[in-house]
Amino acid sequence: MKRETQKLTIEGELPDLNEILADAKRHWGNYSSLKRKWTVLVAELAWTQLKPVKRYPVAICFEWYCANKRKDIDNVAAGKKFILDGLVAAGVLEGDGWRFVSELRDRFHLDKEKPRVEITLRGGSWN
Repeated sequence: MKRETQKLTIEGELPDLNEILADAKRHWGNYSSLKRKWTVLVAELAWTQLKPVKRYPVAICFEWYCANKRKDIDNVAAGKKFILDGLVAAGVLEGDGWRFVSELRDRFHLDKEKPRVEITLRGGSWN
């Protein structure tokens, strides 16, 4: 049985955890605005690049292409919250809970010229 695989690319870098926390500390409403902005952006990209998932659960791999190594990888990966919420908002995923997502995998690379995130959705798991 062939597993369904889809790929989404987001150009540029998403806010890291330190940026998210600093923004939230400046004003209580800042996190909400930041989350809404990035969720909508991801949803708009997902509408053009992906189809709704038909079989659950899915495994999701995040390939983070960073411009440099200044940020810790755990801070970079905090952007997956916006990505998952955007996939749900776009109707690509019905939800991002245990019933719908079996695995989240992060891989990190350097690309000074073209920072981005490549997200691969695959039916089942990576095994």
